[in-house]
Amino acid sequence: MLEGSGNSCRRWRVEVGGIVQGVGFRPFVYRLATERGLTGAVWNHPRGVSIEVEGPEEALRDFLWTLRHQAPPLAVIEEVVVREQPLRRDPTFCIRPSAEEEEHFTLISPDVATCADCLGTLRPR
Repeated sequence: MLEGSGNSCRRWRVEVGGIVQGVGFRPFVYRLATERGLTGAVWNHPRGVSIEVEGPEEALRDFLWTLRHQAPPLAVIEEVVVREQPLRRDPTFCIRPSAEEEEHFTLISPDVATCADCLGTLRPR
């Protein structure tokens, strides 16, 4: 995790590896970011999930803690790498289409039914 404190605006690139595709991870990340007023994007790629997230440092730290400790039940996070990025001032947070790259693979969970928690993220109250 990045060191430092304060509440200045920052942008982080978060690379998440493990079983994070096909388990409701991108909607989970979207909900975490929007609930905290953060902007940026999340997308799948062959090595896992990439997130670019921007906002007050305190909200970013809470986002990252929750990402690691309250992920969807079927997710298995094996690695989280955080890098500082230049600010972009995105207006919103969005889920981007998956990126395609050659000669890489990601861990995919076996087929399972959509759990109640996942359905809740798809149908906000």
